[in-house]
Amino acid sequence: MQRLKESELILTEDGRIYHLGLHPEDIGDYIITVGDPKRVERVSMHFDKIELKIQKREFVTHTGMLGKKRISVIGTGIGPDNIDIMINEIDALKNIDFKTRKIKKEFTKLNIIRMGTSGALRKDIPVDSIVAASHGLGLDGLLNFYDFEKESYHEEFNYKLKKELPELYEICIPYIFEGSQRLLESVGKDYIHGITMTAGGFYGPQGRELRLKQKIHKIIDHISDFNCLDHHITNFEMETSAIYGLAKLLGHEALSVNAIIANRATMEFSKDPYMFIDKMIVQTLEKIDDFGK
Repeated sequence: MQRLKESELILTEDGRIYHLGLHPEDIGDYIITVGDPKRVERVSMHFDKIELKIQKREFVTHTGMLGKKRISVIGTGIGPDNIDIMINEIDALKNIDFKTRKIKKEFTKLNIIRMGTSGALRKDIPVDSIVAASHGLGLDGLLNFYDFEKESYHEEFNYKLKKELPELYEICIPYIFEGSQRLLESVGKDYIHGITMTAGGFYGPQGRELRLKQKIHKIIDHISDFNCLDHHITNFEMETSAIYGLAKLLGHEALSVNAIIANRATMEFSKDPYMFIDKMIVQTLEKIDDFGK
């Protein structure tokens, strides 16, 4: 088995993974990801026990116990680029021997749950509701840098997307990955299910115009009516497709849960987004605690 080079698996002098600043023993098998580093504490305050708190750059990690589950919550910052770092590094923490720099023979599967915020794209998804993503549809381009077989993602979705929304292919090569059905049916139970679309930016890539005009006029109108196998594109954000694609290729389970704090179709915004985000956190942690019992 080939030894990973120092330039590829980057470790600090004291054996920590480079960006997250963590030792292999610092994370659990259940990983919660949040975009806002300040939200980490809003999640970990509900743990039964907190073992460690570590911050490096924008990456904040708290690890502790939720019932009998050892669990970590990681604040990643915004965007698929940070997700690329986070997913690859938590996988390395579990599945690469840092002393030998070789991939371990025994694979450890992670359960990765995103607790994020998002804007709904359809009028029938109200503000202050929760969406659990059945699929992550990426307009960000990240997964196109990785080698994967067509069977690794949903070919039928991609075919219909290209047929019905060819204008998207003028700006990027979309990709779509399914999330964990097991987590969707348990942790995502009772939430709205749909396709979460991931953009590479907040303004232009999500159809917002301030002083710069859109290349695709009214992009939200183009995508809100899309339907494949009774799955609609429900919401826009900046992380889910990257999490689903990388988790799928690496062999992990992933689910993205989003508090809907805006509706782009009705132009509404939550009157108290922080209160509703806290409600989503509590509800989802209860479901994680019950998972597998």
